[in-house]
Amino acid sequence: MTICRKLLPLLLALCLTLSCLPALAESEPDETEPASSGSWSQINQSLARGEGWQRFVETPSDFQLGGTRPLEGDESLFIGDWGEYPSIDGSTVCVPLAMELARQWLDLPEEDLNGFVSFSTTPFAYDRLTQGKANPMVTLVSRNVMMDDTHPIDIVLGTGPNADERQAAVEAGVEFVMVPVCYDAFVFLVNSENPVDGLTAEQIRSIYTGGTLLWSEVGGREDAVIVPYQRPHGSGSQTAMEEMVMDGLQLTAAAQNYIADGMADLVRQVGNYTNAVNALGYSYLYYVDALYKDGSLKVLAVDGAAPTPENLRSGAYPYTVYYYAVYVKGNETAERFVDWLVSDEGQACVAQAGYVTLR
Repeated sequence: MTICRKLLPLLLALCLTLSCLPALAESEPDETEPASSGSWSQINQSLARGEGWQRFVETPSDFQLGGTRPLEGDESLFIGDWGEYPSIDGSTVCVPLAMELARQWLDLPEEDLNGFVSFSTTPFAYDRLTQGKANPMVTLVSRNVMMDDTHPIDIVLGTGPNADERQAAVEAGVEFVMVPVCYDAFVFLVNSENPVDGLTAEQIRSIYTGGTLLWSEVGGREDAVIVPYQRPHGSGSQTAMEEMVMDGLQLTAAAQNYIADGMADLVRQVGNYTNAVNALGYSYLYYVDALYKDGSLKVLAVDGAAPTPENLRSGAYPYTVYYYAVYVKGNETAERFVDWLVSDEGQACVAQAGYVTLR
């Protein structure tokens, strides 16, 4: 019996608390272990099923959980088998998508979704996928069930793996299959009181390499020093910044207090903290629109293009990104599930969760 199983009653109590709150805390997991609250610590919005919700899945028998067995020593608690439903981990920004998939296929009550969608955030999810590790924190509170914590995760939903994570997979002899499932925009954020409404890609790179220091150089307040925030290496947004935006240039090392541990931290720092009016940060549009809202923020246009759905699909917005379903080649359950996710039925579910579909 693992430690996690011994702690099942406490885990179920924790998930019951989470089911009543949009977030448990306001800090990101540290660099070595995901916090018990994982992605939920970076969300301040209710993700409950919206009015007018529709079921699109026509054959729910295709992907169902298996049975349960009593926990040894306590027959009031149970261990759940994953059956034909994939174990999913991933990026914070894809939590609502995983919740929608569970609603569609498993018809879970809302009180169970926060515990069932237990994302550890991007770097930890890829480590689990590469190493064949389980997600040990998945529960069904209403049934007193913890899902089998020996079953390796099947799918990562989120931003793509960075160079280190891709190399780790190669060294482990693991081949990732990466399937785009929807669009989003990697966006740059300023305080709503900042008069700048847009930047060029070249201006962004100049700011983050230390070539441009003042907002007046890019149309802002005279003599106001730009305060550029970054994320830790390995986070999904930092990977996008390093590999997509910088175009081979090295980011200037940020002072420690200008590295936001979690996406929520960055949003708060740009929106509310001291010097916020001079701050510049980055995130994903879906995150700031749906998961962690702050009325003190403004999303910038880049190269004259706003991150609208039309501009994402056409490529007019320069930092258009995919969210992926990533699995290890040869995992048949994952392959079948992802094939469904990019089908018309699957994309209808993606749209209902609020994401920009592939078509």
